[in-house]
Amino acid sequence: MKFVATALLALAAGASAFAPVSPAGVDTALFASAGPGRMTAPPGAQNPVTQQIARSGNSHPQSAAVWDKSNPVLVQGGSLKTWSFPTAAVERVQVVMKTEGRPLDANLELWQGPDNTPYKMRVYVEDGAQRSFNCVIETPRGPNTVSIRNTANMEFPLVAGVVAAEVRNRESPMAGAVTQPRTIQGGALRTYPFDPNVESVRIVLMTDGRPLNSRIELLQGPNNIKQVMELYTEDGMDRPYIAIIETPGSGNVVRIVNTATMEFPLTALVEADQIGDGRGPADAVLGGDGPGFMLDRAW
Repeated sequence: MKFVATALLALAAGASAFAPVSPAGVDTALFASAGPGRMTAPPGAQNPVTQQIARSGNSHPQSAAVWDKSNPVLVQGGSLKTWSFPTAAVERVQVVMKTEGRPLDANLELWQGPDNTPYKMRVYVEDGAQRSFNCVIETPRGPNTVSIRNTANMEFPLVAGVVAAEVRNRESPMAGAVTQPRTIQGGALRTYPFDPNVESVRIVLMTDGRPLNSRIELLQGPNNIKQVMELYTEDGMDRPYIAIIETPGSGNVVRIVNTATMEFPLTALVEADQIGDGRGPADAVLGGDGPGFMLDRAW
């Protein structure tokens, strides 16, 4: 009997050696996995890090509204994310992108059908937190898909949001403009300087139905490029370029270059969108003759 009991115990010990072991949960700053009995985030839950980046830095009020409506997605360097709109009821989408202060380098495309890309753009921003990207893309005759590829290295992620924008009227994007639109011939360029109190600039580029090829630059100082967009649109009337560029600080100049040939002119509208006091938090405040100067000092 003792021999039988000993044999049974040995068999039980050997079986336990081959029993599956439950993996322990891993929780680090870069990687997190849940073991048995651990709570996991529900599908579609927003990443708190992504939300923090989306709400950080300077944001135009229109961009802030898009961040609140959309579910921001973190796009790592070298990866691709897509947003599909299968219904033809969505005729316009708004795209916003930003970083936590690092450079932003991405390719933005609109897909409509197999191997059909009627809208594509290359975007570079020196500081994606100080100058977030904000543009509107016309999406007539759906279904449509918006793709964003982060062309930077893995160390430079970006946060993107894409939402369907409301189409209230079918007027031209240049209707009601304060400034006069200008025609830029193929191969020509035009510059638009702005005062320090201009915090953001609205840009609209259109054609008479021909393709639109252009490069939009934001300069601050001599040959100091802060933001660049290289644009191609299959039909500049059907899908015009509409964007808002943030212009903090002084010495901001917007430069529009028509990269097409002479047979393809474009019409450009560049005007101030948001105007502030023109004084940044690091600027000095001079005193001596202002109202209430030194009246609250205790002598």
